[in-house]
Amino acid sequence: MVKKEYNVQGLECLECSSLIENEVKQIEGASFKLENGTLTLISKQNNDLDILINKIKTIISKHHPSIIIKQPKIKKVSYKVSNLDCASCALKIQDGINKLDEVNLSSVDFAKGEVDVEFYDSFEESNLVKKIKKIIKDIEPGARLLVDDEEHEEGNHHFVLFRIISSLLLFVTSLIFHDNRIIHLVLSLSSYLIIGYDVLLRSIKNILRGQIFDENFLMSIATVGALFLQEYSEAVAVMLFYQVGEFFQHLAVDRSRKSITELMNLKENFAYILINGEERQVNVEDVKVNDVIVVRPGGKIPLDGIVINGSSYLDLSSLNGESMLKAVNVNDEVLSGSINKNSALTIKVTKAYEDSTVAKILELVENATKRKAKSENFITKFAKYYTPIVVFSALFIFLIPVLFLGGSVNEWLYRALIFLVISCPCALVISIPLSFFAGIGASSKLGILVKGGNYLEALNEVNTVVFDKTGTLTKGEFKVTKVHPINTSKDELLEYAAYGEAYSNHPLAKAIKDAYQGKIDLNRITSYEEVPGMGTKIILDHQEILLGNYKILNKEVSDEEGTVVHVVKDKEYLGYLILEDEIKEDVKETIKNLHALNINKTIMLSGDKEVVAKNVASKINIDEVYAELLPQDKVDALDKIKQNSKGKVIYVGDGINDAPVLAMSDIGISMGKIGSDAAIEASDIVIMSDEPKKIVTALKLAKRTRRIVYSNIIFAIGVKLFFLLLGAMGIATMWEAVFADVGVSLIAILNATRLLNIKKLKDN
Repeated sequence: MVKKEYNVQGLECLECSSLIENEVKQIEGASFKLENGTLTLISKQNNDLDILINKIKTIISKHHPSIIIKQPKIKKVSYKVSNLDCASCALKIQDGINKLDEVNLSSVDFAKGEVDVEFYDSFEESNLVKKIKKIIKDIEPGARLLVDDEEHEEGNHHFVLFRIISSLLLFVTSLIFHDNRIIHLVLSLSSYLIIGYDVLLRSIKNILRGQIFDENFLMSIATVGALFLQEYSEAVAVMLFYQVGEFFQHLAVDRSRKSITELMNLKENFAYILINGEERQVNVEDVKVNDVIVVRPGGKIPLDGIVINGSSYLDLSSLNGESMLKAVNVNDEVLSGSINKNSALTIKVTKAYEDSTVAKILELVENATKRKAKSENFITKFAKYYTPIVVFSALFIFLIPVLFLGGSVNEWLYRALIFLVISCPCALVISIPLSFFAGIGASSKLGILVKGGNYLEALNEVNTVVFDKTGTLTKGEFKVTKVHPINTSKDELLEYAAYGEAYSNHPLAKAIKDAYQGKIDLNRITSYEEVPGMGTKIILDHQEILLGNYKILNKEVSDEEGTVVHVVKDKEYLGYLILEDEIKEDVKETIKNLHALNINKTIMLSGDKEVVAKNVASKINIDEVYAELLPQDKVDALDKIKQNSKGKVIYVGDGINDAPVLAMSDIGISMGKIGSDAAIEASDIVIMSDEPKKIVTALKLAKRTRRIVYSNIIFAIGVKLFFLLLGAMGIATMWEAVFADVGVSLIAILNATRLLNIKKLKDN
């Protein structure tokens, strides 16, 4: 359910309020409450609320035009939750928080152990925290909401282990005294209460709150039922086995969370700032732009900046996944998250922490788990229906044979109890989100930032990959290889060309200005205009200079294979420059590997003329080429490609000049723009290095994630259905039932954590 609140200003007339309420009630699907100047709307989808509020505004304006309806400002907060070990409890906590009046929207991320809350700023956060803590305590007493600087508490594993050992010793002793009924009963009950008292207490509390279908209730009713049938040893053994499984399951989840967190351990908490020649340790958040910091050998660079003293080698593997060191000297840019390997560096800070590379990467990865894959959403819905269905099935298994077929009460009650034990969907609820979280964490370590599990899953449905040419398939490092003057000198032609590109930061412009080598006096330029897809037009010393491709001339002048830049002065053609761009080393192998991964078609879009684009395409074996495209033409071309594609379409660009095409594609990938805000904003996946081969790595990781997710789904459901059948037939015992619950959960979690092993993907 989605809920929104609105402030209603100027509604002071009780009669008007009554009229409005009566008319709003007539709107189909309207669920609302109007109290004390606050209008609360509730619906299943955001879209429904938008339609509903527009209808209500129309009704209100009819009765009282001066009334103003405003949605109050919303604050967003995130809290860590320690000892959140129950996946189904996480869903209940989420539902409970969403029912609070203060809350607009909330989500509980079990994989990260985190609660995200959007609440109305008219409410006090401190009061909201108290209510959230109460909800968590009621549903999972061992979990704890961490606020501000509270430290994360580890689960009380030692106490649980002590209970397991004590209960096990009493259980073994009870078996020795099996023939002595009283001693056997006392020892069995003692063992049972030591290991299961918390499960019993939680189930009683949940029943009092009307929350019946959870694992605590199921285990309680199953084991109490076994005690009722005088199967004392089996009741103790089942509860003991269950708690042992839960113990190892909690350990596995904790270690998985730690492993995933360690993969993204980029942030350096402190920086050593240089003040009057002395180093002072400060929090990275307190460092300002233009402050000077010192990074010692072995230290992590805390903030983006420029080297002003020293030279060293940097390890950028935590950012781009590559082990090759990068040499840096004075005036070189350095990025936060990289590790200084050799000697001390003095760095002038260029970005505050909140704008730094590390902050943006961590924010992206933190938010990635909020975009759920279809598999995750399916499991959430599945879990809500699966347990009640199995519980009612257990009830029928007990009642029908006993009431209508003359079956034994004890025998069919036992079979029904087995059904109850198997009915908990924890294996799926825990392992599926954990799999996608691990996949996102592993991809980040490889230098591939995936913005959500939905994109990671969507990569499996791709059958067409579309590339921009310049800077994506080619290095984007142009060089002027030929100057061809007509009615002028080479120097004068280069000068006009350089002034024509004076205000441009395009790779072509940089190459022309580098070739000119002279100083550009911007005061000589009185007008500058960019002509999209063609070039530039300037007024230089009262003369009109046109610079660009053949379209700016309305005719083809050269059939050279390089990129041709034409120069015109006062409608007189002066000649042209030839610039050539080098193809990246790994492009040809990338195209080959994409086809090996069953990508049906690879396509290149280019603004260059056809002869140049086809020359590049032939060298790398790309399937199709669209050349001579203006920016809008690229959008139209991609739209046509999408219509003809049977699967999803990836567009790979630089994330800056291709923003419309990236946004239009099914999955937009920007690459080679480490530290670029535009790249991170424009795309769904960001490749932090300048290597097209990482696209292949992303596809392989997506396929690996899907295999593990599907194997967990098939394994968990298959084993449960198998044991449900055995239980109904009277073949399975409580032991097998507990394995079908806890054992399957543990195996599924361990299977999900295999995604954290990125060595195999790195080797490939």
